[in-house]
Amino acid sequence: MAYINVPCEGLKAFLEQLFEKCGFSDAESRDIVDVLITADLFGIESHGVSRLIRYYRALKEGIIDPSARAHLISSTAISRVYDAPLTMGQVVAKNAMREAIDMAKQFGVGCVCVRNSNHYGIAGYYTLMAEKEDLLGISMTNTEAIAIPTGGRKAMLGTSPIALCMPAEPTPFWYDAATTVVTRGKLEVYNKRSHPLVDGWAADEAGKPCADAARVIDNIIGKKGGGIFPLGGAVENTGSHKGYGLGVIVELFTAIFASGTTAPHVRNSGAGDTSFSMWAIDYGMFGDKKDIKDRFSNLLRELRESPLAEGSERIYTHGEKEFISREKILSAGVPVNDVTLAEMRDIGLEKGVALDDYIC
Repeated sequence: MAYINVPCEGLKAFLEQLFEKCGFSDAESRDIVDVLITADLFGIESHGVSRLIRYYRALKEGIIDPSARAHLISSTAISRVYDAPLTMGQVVAKNAMREAIDMAKQFGVGCVCVRNSNHYGIAGYYTLMAEKEDLLGISMTNTEAIAIPTGGRKAMLGTSPIALCMPAEPTPFWYDAATTVVTRGKLEVYNKRSHPLVDGWAADEAGKPCADAARVIDNIIGKKGGGIFPLGGAVENTGSHKGYGLGVIVELFTAIFASGTTAPHVRNSGAGDTSFSMWAIDYGMFGDKKDIKDRFSNLLRELRESPLAEGSERIYTHGEKEFISREKILSAGVPVNDVTLAEMRDIGLEKGVALDDYIC
């Protein structure tokens, strides 16, 4: 598989025009594309423009409707719950975090839970929205059943990512990770590359380790058994129960709080019944904001400057690698594999948007 570095601005312009042709407003298209491009800039290929094909199929199948809107179900001064059938996940998620931020600025904390939406991209994108407002941001989402509980052989929980971003100097602490060993998106990338999966990532329908990405993905889609291991792998001796427990916690904060569909019952690919939650917290309610931020920044600095293991060149704190990646890719262009480029070109032809007009 070959990769081509595509100019970021040209890629953004193409995608924005494409989503507008699909029926989204200018502002909605910009929001969707910004989430996708941010993932690629941060080096998270599995959630960047490679996801376009899945969103486009969902649009054609009516699982996503550009005219769909979220409906308020319940609210308090610091919380809201929305029902959002057929909505584009990125659009609803950005609005949800905006509302959480507004509540946090007024009351110290804000939380918005959403049910019945669609895949919303990288969870960490929304936490950055809070960080830019000098708030702590948290985001979680459930997904279709993809993770095997410790000791089991049937997928029962999602990849269940947890993201948190806290302001710090010189780089925010930005944590965004699935509670599984890897995401389904990573399996899809390996499948596109025709690469075998890394040992310890996934299991077949019998619960045995499996390196065949296509087989694992097919089993997940067909609900045939097997799936991805929780963080910690297959057994408790390596900490599998910890990742398993974190997956349950995410389910609580998303589908349970939102009265949505729990992972074992979410349809294929989280199409139309995904739940997520956004939290914004004004950490100033715990003391002087500058002092808290300085103390946290100092801790991160001490971690980075702590003694290196033999053979190690550097200790990173969470978010550093992503911000370094962003600067490099903004300069060099977004690396897009030839399979994804072909998909983009075909979709563009269907919608009357020529890819080569934007990236040449």
